[in-house]
Amino acid sequence: MRRLALFGVLVLLGGCASGIVPPGEGPGRAPPAAPGDHLPVRQPTPSTPMAAQPAAPAPADAVTAAAAGVVAGPAIATLPIASDDAQRALAAFRTSCSALTRRADASGLTRPEDWAAACQAAAGTSDSGARDFFNRYFEAVQIADGKAFATGYYEPEIAGSRTRRPGYEVPIYARPKDIIEVDLGLFSDTLKGKRIRGRVDGQKLVPYYERAEIDRGALAGRGLEIAWAADPVELFFLQVQGSGRLRLPDGGVMRIGYDGQNGRDYTGIGALMRQRGLLGPGEASMQGIMAWLRAHPEEGRAIMEENKSWVFFRELTGPGPLGALGVPVTAQVSVAADPKFVPLGAPVFLSMDRADANGLWVAQDTGGAIKGANRVDTFWGAGAEARAIAGGMSARGTAFLLVPVGTLARLQGGGSGGGAPTQR
Repeated sequence: MRRLALFGVLVLLGGCASGIVPPGEGPGRAPPAAPGDHLPVRQPTPSTPMAAQPAAPAPADAVTAAAAGVVAGPAIATLPIASDDAQRALAAFRTSCSALTRRADASGLTRPEDWAAACQAAAGTSDSGARDFFNRYFEAVQIADGKAFATGYYEPEIAGSRTRRPGYEVPIYARPKDIIEVDLGLFSDTLKGKRIRGRVDGQKLVPYYERAEIDRGALAGRGLEIAWAADPVELFFLQVQGSGRLRLPDGGVMRIGYDGQNGRDYTGIGALMRQRGLLGPGEASMQGIMAWLRAHPEEGRAIMEENKSWVFFRELTGPGPLGALGVPVTAQVSVAADPKFVPLGAPVFLSMDRADANGLWVAQDTGGAIKGANRVDTFWGAGAEARAIAGGMSARGTAFLLVPVGTLARLQGGGSGGGAPTQR
């Protein structure tokens, strides 16, 4: 879908944004504040996380799960997975199978064929058999020390228009054709896995326009505008999320999704604002950050422009929002994770200090701020309620990754793996 995240907003700002606007805004009228603007963040219900398994510290230079170290987790039968959690996760896992069985796993943990048995079984498993399905076809492993940090994101809905009109003056751009993406690994083995984006200026490849340059019209007049937003702050947060909905003046909805990024580094403005003492007590949430930016428009614009990253969009007409795996993400089931540490499509069990983050999730998305082992961004859907939960989501605890049975033995050199079912 995107994306980056929230407290996650404060620490990294990688998932968040937006508000629902009532239909019927007439030309020349700026839309009123969305209902979600003043909805307080959801207060957490405390929970006691499960203890992580003993494990050696991950090497400082570990860039994949395999390099960070993998140890056996608890027997899946002992994990407190509710039946409805298992059913939702099973449905999400089914949608992931087409990618799992053909996609190279950047984490170094699994091979496409390892998922074949579980995917075949998932197709014929009823909801009533969901809990047993995970027990039979998966084993839990822990990546490095297992210490997890979870934030939240959602699908924002902001005021927008397909055409420029009074009150809708902020351009939403499609991906420009002059962005060049370079696989540096083609030029040097030491740069394998690294990519850059830029543009050609004469005979040189130079960095693409940064946020401040785009704000000042670097892309204007090129026919790239797919729509116009009413509020630059809302659009900024929608870019952080990577996809969302535009509530049109006639009450209709236009869905837009991620269509690339300018190649510039992402900077979380929440962390900058905290370091500078701009956020007072109770303001360290997405809602608090947005309120400050609106109350200080000039300073707010300058702070937003310190994040040089810019996200481009395309209109979505099918199911969605789509995650990085290419399948729709599902509220309270999908998480964004770092594909170098979690195979995209794999189930992840979270046991956190915040109850609403607990349970079985499926990694179907990625995010620019979601990096490293046991770092996840939980997806909460669309609307004001989802915004309230995601806007204050910050949970710490323990994560266990569910992989096909036999994976750990193969990694440790004791077996061929393959995901054959077993009673656990």
